[in-house]
Amino acid sequence: MEDKKKKTIGFNIIKNDPTDGHKGFGIGSLSLENVSPVIIDVEEGEAIVDIGAMHARSAVERGIKFLKTKEEVPNGKPYWLVWVTIDRKLEGPYYAGVTACEMTVDRSIRRGYKSLPEHVNKMDKSMKRHIMVNHMDAKSKKVLADFLKKHDQQLWDNSVDQLKQDLAN
Repeated sequence: MEDKKKKTIGFNIIKNDPTDGHKGFGIGSLSLENVSPVIIDVEEGEAIVDIGAMHARSAVERGIKFLKTKEEVPNGKPYWLVWVTIDRKLEGPYYAGVTACEMTVDRSIRRGYKSLPEHVNKMDKSMKRHIMVNHMDAKSKKVLADFLKKHDQQLWDNSVDQLKQDLAN
């Protein structure tokens, strides 16, 4: 068997202020440029950035019909979709917003469960600099913390203590 080649896609880069030179136009609007979706495979203990998740087209979601209740997908494989927003402060860039959404997928029947309103609301909360990861299982929290540290230790070091504490518990 051939070895799987892992894609190394990084986080979206912090862009210059899009309102520069516009004299107030667009001030207060939120930008998706600094948001990246991280998919955590709970069983495998792996995390990857999959930009396709921005439009519900991640590798995990492709070809799956999502149903309204978790009970309709009893054998679904668990995943977390984590919205990670990066921002800059005086000390440098940091993980500003991190929110997690549950998702299950059963490839054998091409069905899955996720709450689209929850995914949209959590993305919005991440963009507004909220940390919402307490509801994740301990194994997934560790995978996410390790992934964020490995991706960029400076971003992790500059992040708020709440993120570090919530992912440690």
